Amino acid sequence: MLLTIPQVLTPEQLRHCREQLAAASWVDGRVTAGHQGAQVKDNRQLPENSAVTHALGDLILASLERNPLFISAVLPAVVYPPLFNRYDGGQHFGDHIDNAVRLLPGTGRKIRTDVSATLFLAEPDEYEGGELLVEDTYGAHSVKLAAGDMVVYPASSLHRVNPVTKGVRLASFFWVQSMIRDDAQRTLLFDLDTAIQRLNQSGADARALVQLTGSYHNLLRMWSEL
Repeated sequence: MLLTIPQVLTPEQLRHCREQLAAASWVDGRVTAGHQGAQVKDNRQLPENSAVTHALGDLILASLERNPLFISAVLPAVVYPPLFNRYDGGQHFGDHIDNAVRLLPGTGRKIRTDVSATLFLAEPDEYEGGELLVEDTYGAHSVKLAAGDMVVYPASSLHRVNPVTKGVRLASFFWVQSMIRDDAQRTLLFDLDTAIQRLNQSGADARALVQLTGSYHNLLRMWSEL
């Protein structure tokens, strides 16, 4: 499932992030790439252990904890601390698939990357190119969102970032280990949860809603890995 989550950050939070990123020091983006990714990756990143990375990452995580659409769609178990990248001057990231397992910094713990996320921090008219292309069984999907909006998609997807030919593309990116490993099962649960919420708002039969809600939680109980 590829899904856009609008307005993850408020205008004030977005302005704060942009101010911090404008004054930050950037390093070669290949520092976090695997063997495959390093061969096709050309961008800049904030160091994982920098104070700015930690502070802005915490701000994003706090916003995600309060975002019902993110929780419903992703069903997060563990979220990798958000990272930050920038593309300019023709930089790009060629076709790749994200690493299946990542080490959580400073913990010794590993997480499985079920879902990839990109939170756009620059407006689309601030740069040319830079589209995120995500491929699935229905073809390639081009994503270039408003600043503060985020896209989530299966980490198993082949994807790339087109060259940025003018301006600067800023974004945060991270991965999520979901309670539900399988994307088809996550999608089914998300669709069911969305339908239940709509029925609640429409004043549907209360007993039927209890049964549907019970089915949702029983499926979640059956499929979850905790």
